[in-house]
Amino acid sequence: MSPSLDSPSALYHVLPNQDDLVNASQIELDGDSEEATVPTDPPPQLVDSRIRWIHFILGCSVLLPWNVVITAMPFFLSRLSGSPYRSTFASYLTTSFTAANFIFLAHATANSKNTSPSRQTRSSIIWLVILNFLLTLSTVFVPSPGIFFAFVLFNGAAQATVGAYLQTSVVAVASLFGPQAVQAMMSGQAAVAVAVSGVQVASAAASLWGKPRTYKGDGTAEERSAFTFFALSTLFLVVSWAAHTWMVRMPVYEHIAAPLERQKKKTIGEDAHVDERLGLISTGHGNSFAHEKANALRIAKLNISYEVAVAYVFMTTLAVFPPITTSIQPTNPATHPLLFSAIHFLVFNVGDFLGRYICSFPIFLIWSSKRLLTLSFARTLFIPLFLMCNVQGGSPTITYSPIISSDFLFMVILFAFGWSNGYISSLCMMAAPSLEHNPRLKGRVEDVDVAATVASFCLVAGLAAGSIASFAVKGVICGCNPFTNKHYELHRI
Repeated sequence: MSPSLDSPSALYHVLPNQDDLVNASQIELDGDSEEATVPTDPPPQLVDSRIRWIHFILGCSVLLPWNVVITAMPFFLSRLSGSPYRSTFASYLTTSFTAANFIFLAHATANSKNTSPSRQTRSSIIWLVILNFLLTLSTVFVPSPGIFFAFVLFNGAAQATVGAYLQTSVVAVASLFGPQAVQAMMSGQAAVAVAVSGVQVASAAASLWGKPRTYKGDGTAEERSAFTFFALSTLFLVVSWAAHTWMVRMPVYEHIAAPLERQKKKTIGEDAHVDERLGLISTGHGNSFAHEKANALRIAKLNISYEVAVAYVFMTTLAVFPPITTSIQPTNPATHPLLFSAIHFLVFNVGDFLGRYICSFPIFLIWSSKRLLTLSFARTLFIPLFLMCNVQGGSPTITYSPIISSDFLFMVILFAFGWSNGYISSLCMMAAPSLEHNPRLKGRVEDVDVAATVASFCLVAGLAAGSIASFAVKGVICGCNPFTNKHYELHRI
């Protein structure tokens, strides 16, 4: 008989060969089965490399919507050139995106036990394909600035909504495969940003080749660049859908994640003893939602240190990146602002990716919630550092002399900012749902996926809070109303 889930012996059991996996996948959770043993963190070297790569791809898909709309900022701004929407567009876009993601992630987290992860993942990816295709078409048609402004905000909010459900299902399944699968997913989120910003740098460099620094262009370079990575993102989403379909059909997926899938098929009229047979899952009784909500709140209190840490990481990041960092202009007169902005996205994303990647090496892992919380709060120091750089777009009556006038030093600071973002956030996401390294879970296997989704929810809460904070930071810089860009009659003494 399988060990009880409340027993310390209820650990991850790696099936020795493929035949055993096939046999295990054929065991149905019906009335003939007394217990369902749900595996916990597998040893890193025993996680199937195919599973890691697929979670890497799915991680790319989770953060692809965000990176597409952020990296396409030059294109959006070129379409809004000369309109009153341009100066505040970045803050409005990041705020509407993260707010929608936050709201619907709360709903997705509360209902994570009542939805099939595989079906939710597939339907979410299909919707993202449609929304990215619409963005691709937007590079062909030229509507009025007001209509374009509303379209981009609506499309971004829609992608954020769909992405919330995709993120919940991907994170829940990754947590069952252990920290290494979570790390692969987090690395994928950063890798897609590197790829997208790399395309942007290449297209910007090509469009400016041989042109003087004062060349402003007519927006065609931004259109070509946006069309390229909108189309590539749509194609990649189709590939990720195929990869996910392949993973769902694997015997190892049946062994690890099938209990989550089978639970959704239970009906209200089933016997109450089904709860005893499905250790990780809940039934569809009338009080199911209230029970899951109480369970999520309980785990949120247990993991509060990890959750505050990961939320503050992204709150700090979004307070200045990209609404403030895109307003920092090069001090070298030979550097074109368009190319400088594109490189700045790439530098941050490379740093973010490397920060997440080194979490795959045990020597760099930190599991202590107190240390992670301290590191997260320490990132506040980056905000005044950026404000010391060559920030432009302030009040026309006030001139600022940058304290940090080196473009290279700005890029070094930006790289460290991205690196710390990826490193600390990955550690928090890996530690929060880990039975081996998080003693607060007390070996409760049924809390693993909930802990992961709650941590993911707090991550997005940090994004939303940071986006709102960016308005305040912008107001300090420009001496204006950050929502309308109307300057106050202030004069420096």
